[in-house]
Amino acid sequence: MKIINLISGPRNLSTALMYSFSRRPDTTVIDEPFYAHYLSTTGIDHPGRYETLKFMSSDIDEVLSDIFSKQKCEVLFLKNMAHHHQQMKLDFLENMTNLFLVRNPHQLIASFAQVIENPTLQDIGLEKSWELFNIVKRQNPIVLDSAEILKDPKGLLKKLCKKLHIKFYDEMLSWKKGGIKEDGPWAKFWYKNVHNSNGFTKQKTSSRELPKNCQSLYIESLKYYDKLSSNSITV
Repeated sequence: MKIINLISGPRNLSTALMYSFSRRPDTTVIDEPFYAHYLSTTGIDHPGRYETLKFMSSDIDEVLSDIFSKQKCEVLFLKNMAHHHQQMKLDFLENMTNLFLVRNPHQLIASFAQVIENPTLQDIGLEKSWELFNIVKRQNPIVLDSAEILKDPKGLLKKLCKKLHIKFYDEMLSWKKGGIKEDGPWAKFWYKNVHNSNGFTKQKTSSRELPKNCQSLYIESLKYYDKLSSNSITV
């Protein structure tokens, strides 16, 4: 079984990429398996916190045991947030193919601030992504920039599948509007755009202005984005 661990920040096209992989006949997807652990260990109050903690285990050892026990599928795709990799031993990453997804922090922060008004560097995951990238650097991890996906979804996904040593399927380019059964209970708070889409399309919200209270966060996070995106696949 190949385990693809998508390490992303929020509002990065990560859910669309999960939907894309869910369309593969050989792939099982899991939506943010570390989310309850993150909420439990940090005490942070996110929309849907109660439903998430009730829905899934917050015991990271239990979560990882469940992930590695799924031997019946050929490919297992984990959609994870970088900042959810908190207060845990990270040696399990050695047994996964780690895939990093980034987005220009101006667009990321402007979108995220519509749900969480005063985001922090931890919230957006770029610093944590850079930290994790360096931990698994000897694997030559793959980096994707969401802007490159939107330029040419088919071309980029073909390149990605080749690097992952898996077959590309045209079905990965589209999905039905609405959610998928693998969506976590937080979907109603975060997945509106992808639920209204049937493929990789640029959202009107991508040109949203950056809130004034987020200017310093943008400047602080840009250096991590630049470092990661310099390693990204291009079309």
